[in-house]
Amino acid sequence: MTPFVRRATEADVPQIHAIEEASFAIPWSQESILHDIRENALSRWLILDDGAGRALAYAGLWLVIDEGHVLNVAVAPDVRRRGYGRRILTALIDLARENGMTLMTLEARRSNLAAQALYHSCGFLDVGYRKRYYEDNQEDALIMALDL
Repeated sequence: MTPFVRRATEADVPQIHAIEEASFAIPWSQESILHDIRENALSRWLILDDGAGRALAYAGLWLVIDEGHVLNVAVAPDVRRRGYGRRILTALIDLARENGMTLMTLEARRSNLAAQALYHSCGFLDVGYRKRYYEDNQEDALIMALDL
C-alpha cells in the first residue's frame, strides 16, 4: 500500500505516543497529545499512514495568529531514512500555508543534527537560541524559522 498523509484522530494517539517515546528524551504524555488533538482548536496533527492504518510518522502544529509553530516531527524508528520525515514536514508546511500562516517556527535541540538537516533542507533558517530550553536544563534549543 502507498503511504498517505491525513489528519490525526483520537484513535491515532497511542501510535503517536509510541513514536514520541521512541524519539524524544522528554516525550509528550499520551494525555497531552490526546488533549491537543481533541480540545485545542488551534492545533493540527498529521499522520503519515502506511495505507493499513499504521502511523509511520507524525507532525504537530499550533496556528498562532499568522505563525505556525511546529510542535514535533517524528518518524517511527524502524522506518527512518526513507524520506518520511520530509514527507510529513512538507505536508505540515502546506497545511500552514492553507491556514493563512506567513511564518513557521520551531525549536530543535542543538545536538539533534539530523532534525536540523531535515528542517534546513525544507528551507528553515537558524534565527536564534533559547538557553537551557529543555526540561532537563542541560541543552539549548536552536530556533528555526521558515518564511511562507
